[in-house]
Amino acid sequence: MDPLWELVAVWWWIGPAAAGAGTLGWIGVVTHRERSRRPALAGNLRPRAMSKGAARRLELDAAVLDLQSSRDAVSRSRAEVQVAQAELLRAQAEGATSRTSPGAVAAARARVQAAQRQVRAAIADVRARRAGVRAARVTLPAIRAGRDPLPLDRLLAQHDELTARWLAYETDAGLQLTYPAMTDVSSPHLAVFLREQSQAQWLRPASRTTRMTPAEFLAYRDAVRRALHAFDDAEREARRRAGETPPRTPDAASEMWNQVAQGIADNAQRAVARSAEAVGRAARDRFDRARSSRSQPRDDSSRDTSKPADAPPEDPGTVPPAPGPTWPVPGRDRPKRPR
Repeated sequence: MDPLWELVAVWWWIGPAAAGAGTLGWIGVVTHRERSRRPALAGNLRPRAMSKGAARRLELDAAVLDLQSSRDAVSRSRAEVQVAQAELLRAQAEGATSRTSPGAVAAARARVQAAQRQVRAAIADVRARRAGVRAARVTLPAIRAGRDPLPLDRLLAQHDELTARWLAYETDAGLQLTYPAMTDVSSPHLAVFLREQSQAQWLRPASRTTRMTPAEFLAYRDAVRRALHAFDDAEREARRRAGETPPRTPDAASEMWNQVAQGIADNAQRAVARSAEAVGRAARDRFDRARSSRSQPRDDSSRDTSKPADAPPEDPGTVPPAPGPTWPVPGRDRPKRPR
């Protein structure tokens, strides 16, 4: 037999054994790596507590992120305006060559106007978000001092209060009989609330110390606000169906005019009070002067004693009587005896 074939016949098992050992070694290495990574992955998936500084600044960071999103919306809206204006110019050019209908130009102009309205709305939204940033920055010192609750605690309390209001209609038999629309799942307003409430419950953190990013806090806050508005709408509709007149909620303009009218009424009332005080002061001064003049001694040297003080005034048209007595005086007007 050929010596080469004898060697192969003796050592044929070396190759498969080495391949099997290499495969087992590779599997062991991979398994060891996966096992070593499992504790780290489990630690990353485990909810971590949020630091105190991050918990205090959570609302402010979320407001800043919200403001940046609004600014991005303004940039997109302005870009849409430019695109709409370009389409309007193209439609006008094609209309000049009779290659398009006049309705296309009107439609392009309407798209430009809609895009411009969207820009104005986005700019107004940016102003509102700026106000939210200022409000969050103002409340930050009180949160640091412990006078105000943490932003997440306050938001969770609002969500719990909303849930309690909803469960009151689900558990109170009297409310169910009075407002059946609040337990009727076919009601469109209640369906909207249930959808928003489910979304808010899904975004709700596991505990008050769960770490949340500003984006997560912002999404949860917006979900709670939408659920609150939807519940108010559903409750208002249920009261309307029950025959009750819901309380009118004044809008911003009505509230402003009410404040203006109240200010005018307050000013008028203060003016009347000041006028009455001035009149009273003048009356008191007049009374004091009259009393002081009566208390002073009178000078009778210049008074005319020829005429009584209580004599009636003389009539300038009458003739005064002749002086002297008009009857005989005894002893003086006695007639003489004849001699």
